[in-house]
Amino acid sequence: MRTLDPIDRKIIRLLRADGRMSNARLAAAVGLSQSACLRRLHQLEHAGVIRGYTALVAEDAADEGTLVLVQVTLDRQTEDALRRFEIEVRKCPEIQECHLLSGSSDYLLRIATRTAADYDRIHKDVLSRLPGVARLVSSFAIRCIVARPREPADA
Repeated sequence: MRTLDPIDRKIIRLLRADGRMSNARLAAAVGLSQSACLRRLHQLEHAGVIRGYTALVAEDAADEGTLVLVQVTLDRQTEDALRRFEIEVRKCPEIQECHLLSGSSDYLLRIATRTAADYDRIHKDVLSRLPGVARLVSSFAIRCIVARPREPADA
């Protein structure tokens, strides 16, 4: 991955605050010509630094169902066991996020479901069949208190 300079970090920070910002506004805010700004933006996208754009929608407005956070503990923590689990997780469209953890669990999964019955199906047909799973601990989110974009580490 490419090293981010101060202009790259400012572009990222501004787009996190307003992903629909026009290139003209973005260029003016970072002190570049429009063509130079667009070139940088394309470089960030091509390098995989900017992986995409999305809309943040209020959960109650979108009727998105239930958010389930699942702690996964594997039966062993060898490099091969972790690799096999991660390969299979990437194949599961039901899993929105997967984070490798330190501490008592090995992974944290983020899963959005319509209903508890839908999660029951995902639990039985998907999660419990992932390689090396020794334990699953599921927590249903009641409501979101804070959700904000993460700033780059070197911002």
